[in-house]
Amino acid sequence: MAAVFDLDLETEEGSEGEGEPEFSPADVCPLAELRAAGLEPVGHYEEVELTETSVNLGPERIGPHCFELLRVLGKGGYGKVFQVRKVQGTNSGKIYAMKVLRKAKIVRNAKDTAHTRAERNILESVKHPFIVELAYAFQTGGKLYLILECLSGGELFTHLEREGIFLEDTACFYLAEITLALGHLHSQGIIYRDLKPENIMLNSQGHIKLTDFGLCKESIHEGAVTHTFCGTIEYMAPEILVRSGHNRAVDWWSLGALMYDMLTGSPPFTAENRKKTMDKIIKGKLALPPYLTPDARDLVKKRHPFFRHINWDDLLARRVDPPFRPCLQSEEDVSQFDTHFTRQTPVDSPDDTALSESANQAFLGFTYVAPSVLDSIKEGFSFQPKLRSPRRLNSSPRTPIRYPRAEGSVELGAGGSGGPSFGSAVNPRAASAESLNQC
Repeated sequence: MAAVFDLDLETEEGSEGEGEPEFSPADVCPLAELRAAGLEPVGHYEEVELTETSVNLGPERIGPHCFELLRVLGKGGYGKVFQVRKVQGTNSGKIYAMKVLRKAKIVRNAKDTAHTRAERNILESVKHPFIVELAYAFQTGGKLYLILECLSGGELFTHLEREGIFLEDTACFYLAEITLALGHLHSQGIIYRDLKPENIMLNSQGHIKLTDFGLCKESIHEGAVTHTFCGTIEYMAPEILVRSGHNRAVDWWSLGALMYDMLTGSPPFTAENRKKTMDKIIKGKLALPPYLTPDARDLVKKRHPFFRHINWDDLLARRVDPPFRPCLQSEEDVSQFDTHFTRQTPVDSPDDTALSESANQAFLGFTYVAPSVLDSIKEGFSFQPKLRSPRRLNSSPRTPIRYPRAEGSVELGAGGSGGPSFGSAVNPRAASAESLNQC
């Protein structure tokens, strides 16, 4: 992507003065020839070599060479997520997360390809305080790269696992921020369909950010339904399971399941296998622990006094202090991520896969530079599906309906294609996940 600068260079008398001489390139005398003739330029001057680089001063060409690998944050069957530092051009020195996906693995399945493109498009089009920001997207012959804001607070799953359950005030804060993010997606005709603690990250201040948009469905407006069977079973709404057609209401079901998980230590319907879990969701009766307050019980049953103390305008503006603020020593601090990954040597393996021209057509238009980055360039322009590990209070097996991935890899989801989403599933104990190719 290139910025266009419309520069109008005129004399004080105007640009079309009569009698002004016209020059051709042959009339311009190089500096060396002037000196050979015994002539020297008068006054201050600067000698500039006219090259494509010096004349075309638009945004830099973004590629892997622009980023230094610092840490591994996650791995999946289709790629990795790294913590990186930008080492040249605009925002040099800034820390990002770099999500790397292998084209050859994605193009094997048409749905994987479609979901990867959908994630890239949604990240470009959706801007919200509680949704991860995309800074750049680019590709090489064999790989796709998404450069995302670095969410150094780690996964909500990690904090929930550490605490076992959340106090109601803590759960209320996170659920309210998630509600605003989901509401914004719905206003854009997007349903999320994979809400769970692993897909919710915290930034350095402790505010939530939704990540991993691979299972989203676009163009679902009022009255429209879709029939794709996908998600993580314990958070899936009954209408997805029975394939009767679903709309954005499924996200509110998942939010209720997530709330129950936060307050009790596991989702409302779990069992020892996939079939029994699905049967419970479709036919089971919700059991609420006696220690939940009346407000919490009402919200789980779809009433809303639970949020009566929330000032939604302040929350959206992030003027409400989070209940937990990550203790970080620097911008590069990865202490909130699992050491199983962060201790690994960060290596972006050689890009030696050659795809056919027709296969590469699937990724046309993937490249992207965020408007905020373009603005900063202009301002500076001048002619100078897995099994969840048990938490402390409850065993909580999860069976995701996802895409196949490499044996022993962690379920991270990349564009719904089994690759990594930034910071997702950094829990190595989840490596035994099963998955179904039904999405």
